Amino acid sequence: MAKVEIYTSPLCGFCHAAKRLLASKGVAFSETDVGAEPDKRAEMVQRANGGRTVPQIFINDLHVGGCDDLYALERAGKLEPLLAA
Repeated sequence: MAKVEIYTSPLCGFCHAAKRLLASKGVAFSETDVGAEPDKRAEMVQRANGGRTVPQIFINDLHVGGCDDLYALERAGKLEPLLAA
């Protein structure tokens, strides 16, 4: 199964939606709350090539993007192959 990482904040509706999609697929993921761990925000921005909004999602260290990007992969049938890798 793929290594999935997601940077979030507690009041972010898009973060909750992304986590719901991953959970509905039975995908385990590690979550970093950039609100609770502000030093991790700089790490997130660097890894996400300047992306400052949450969520920022990584699958096997590949930057997928945010919630809309994750759902776009799902609609295009490209999420399952990424998760199976």
